[in-house]
Amino acid sequence: MTATAERQKTEKDPAREYDPGVVEPEIQAYWERRQCFRAQADPAREKFYCLSMFPYPSGNLHMGHVRNYTIGDVISRHQRMLGKNVLQPMGWDAFGLPAENAAIKNKMPASEWTMDNIRRMRGQLKRLGFAYDWEREIATCHPDYYRWEQWLLCRLLERGLAYRKDSWVNWDPVDKTVLANEQVIDGKGWRSGAAVERRRIPQWFLRITDYAQELLDGLDKLPGWPESVKTMQRNWIGRSPGMRIRFALEGDGEDIVVFTTRPDTLMGASFVAVAPEHPLLAGLLDERPRLAEFVDECARRSTAEAELAGLKKAGVPTGLYCIHPLTGERLPVWCANFVLMEYGHGAVMSVPAHDQRDFEFAQKYELPIKRVIKAADDEGAGELGELNEAFTDKGLLCNSGKYDGLDFDGAFEAIAADLEAKGAGERLLQYRLRDWGVSRQRRWGCPIPFRLNGDPNEDPNGDKYVPMSDDELPIRVDDERDAEGRETDTLDTFVESSWYYARFASARCEQAMLDDEAHYWLPVDQYVGGVEHAVLHLLYARFFHRLLRDVGLVKGDEPFTRLLTQGMVIKGGVKMSKSRGNTVDPRDLVERYGADAVRLFVMFAAPPEQSLEWSDSGIEGAHRFLKRLWRKTAEHCRAQLEKAPGKGKTDEAARRNLRREIHETIRDVSDDIGRRQHFNTAVAANMKLLNSLSHFEARSPAEREIEREGLEAIVKMMSPVTPHICQALWAMLGHEGALVDCAWPEPDEQALQREVQLIAVQINGKLRATLEVAADADQKTIETAALEHAKVKQAIESAGALKKTIYVPGRVMNFVVK
Repeated sequence: MTATAERQKTEKDPAREYDPGVVEPEIQAYWERRQCFRAQADPAREKFYCLSMFPYPSGNLHMGHVRNYTIGDVISRHQRMLGKNVLQPMGWDAFGLPAENAAIKNKMPASEWTMDNIRRMRGQLKRLGFAYDWEREIATCHPDYYRWEQWLLCRLLERGLAYRKDSWVNWDPVDKTVLANEQVIDGKGWRSGAAVERRRIPQWFLRITDYAQELLDGLDKLPGWPESVKTMQRNWIGRSPGMRIRFALEGDGEDIVVFTTRPDTLMGASFVAVAPEHPLLAGLLDERPRLAEFVDECARRSTAEAELAGLKKAGVPTGLYCIHPLTGERLPVWCANFVLMEYGHGAVMSVPAHDQRDFEFAQKYELPIKRVIKAADDEGAGELGELNEAFTDKGLLCNSGKYDGLDFDGAFEAIAADLEAKGAGERLLQYRLRDWGVSRQRRWGCPIPFRLNGDPNEDPNGDKYVPMSDDELPIRVDDERDAEGRETDTLDTFVESSWYYARFASARCEQAMLDDEAHYWLPVDQYVGGVEHAVLHLLYARFFHRLLRDVGLVKGDEPFTRLLTQGMVIKGGVKMSKSRGNTVDPRDLVERYGADAVRLFVMFAAPPEQSLEWSDSGIEGAHRFLKRLWRKTAEHCRAQLEKAPGKGKTDEAARRNLRREIHETIRDVSDDIGRRQHFNTAVAANMKLLNSLSHFEARSPAEREIEREGLEAIVKMMSPVTPHICQALWAMLGHEGALVDCAWPEPDEQALQREVQLIAVQINGKLRATLEVAADADQKTIETAALEHAKVKQAIESAGALKKTIYVPGRVMNFVVK
């Protein structure tokens, strides 16, 4: 007997004990031989592109990875069984500071460290049985990938969508690189722990603000996204209708320009605050040592808004005054640490009575507080003594001269008209979103493919960057700092992760960034990943899709049609992490219980969007369930092989009830996995059906056929979650071919019909009886039968007169009594 024949015989042997250490490698080899998961574009078939956020190659999978990728795999396998042409790829977000630091620490090239980790993690993913098309694998650190990123960046520079300017940044003095605001925690670098410095250096930016309104409007066209994620993106983009107002500086000098969304509070402005970096202060520092000292202190703060929110508010008077544009009042100009040069115009009009930050600042420095807004139902004008905190609601104007009594909209129009007539202001639509700073000062990243055009020391117009020519690309990591006149910064790794989804669709294309195959696969039908990426990564990817669209590479406006954001894995009430010492190694679990048990546990323990609490007993319970399913299927197959004679007459009622339960389960699980994406309840329904099959005594061939129908249904429905054991059981049940290519089961409507229905009868919501009535009984018939029930009748007589009847069709009859 050949090895292949022996293996096929073993896979079908009902006497064999369940051993995942044997079964899973066999099934994975079977998939590999058949190239089961290789995706090919086929315009004649409906496609389904399922993508999970790709990992950073740290070297080891953690349980968060396992959960994320199992969710995606379950969806992919289910869609394939629905007849879709499925693409599910995998790759590596391979550039970044961790690899660079680890390489330095281990005295090895970052590329070598990264590729070693990729090899390890690829093996771990394969051991878990994920249905990936490995021929499409990409690593963002490979020149074949980032050359096209450089190509696109060159097009963006030509279109004016990439530009260079000096900018204040968070500088990590240990890692020697710029940090994003989100990478600064309590004023320290998120990896080095070093106190972050504030520096002004040249940086490259992408004009995401040009797409702000489109990105905002596009959220209304994403019904498949969680509302919470869309809300976070709306808040991040932050559309703000308001006014730009100019306060004339007393004496000579340019106006101080501010932006405000509350021009209705203008009459209550008592001072103007400017950022420490405001150009207005440059000529004052030599003469005002306290101001210079304060500006120097502020230079060490973070640029993050989250950091500023918790910052102790402080300021120094500049000695300058500006003129209120409507009243002509002299207002002092302060330098304040809560004002950022990067937001608005680096200055704010401060209205202490109606902004809590300004209120606290004014109290601290004994600055005037003038209330100019009152609640609509406030009889008085609202005296100063009544204010214990700022009144920030919109209301009616008071203490505002001719504007008194106007509401927000009326005041906005009237004040705007007066400012515009005086040339002191104009209406303006502003966004909280800033242009994306993409420069990073590290080696292990994609080189920025620009060079200086001319010598800025000799040519006054020479300080201009131009794109490298296409035949010079890729600019490789190893030589990116060696060519004179070339930009030495590398790109933020968010750039690589912003378009990888599109490259997967054209991974085999060598002549272009994307080809026609991308038109077939895109957009991604289902995207799966952690909610921590709800804003930046997803917003950047949406932005990049529009960039790709505008250079003619993709169609449509959005990259991801449906989004599932899974919760974190926690243990002992806190997130699993190495720093807390509460991690669980997936490799150990796979070795002990098998990949299917691990996959089953992470799907069953909690709904995908909620946190999953780790449980040792839970993984053991998952393993026990798989052994029960194997044992029950083997018992059935042995009975079939032995042609065991029937032990008695067929119990038609039991047979009918079991078949109805089988098809109710198919109906419910199909909805749970497909529409609701509640994989835990889908697993629970299959567990319940297996219990019913285990208690069902198949005493005749007809009953064994019902038992077989139930087992085959479970094997099919569980196969997206536990694919190895289900493929083996499918073979054991006598079927040839790959289970993943079989059609998803459909419920038999005839089997779902009931002859009777059970109705719970309640009195004031409390269960009093259960009625068995005809399946087609109407409400009146059920109500009459319920009222004639002895316990119900007695309860109503004891409680009082019948007040109301509430009927939930097919489920509950509730009598409300006095």
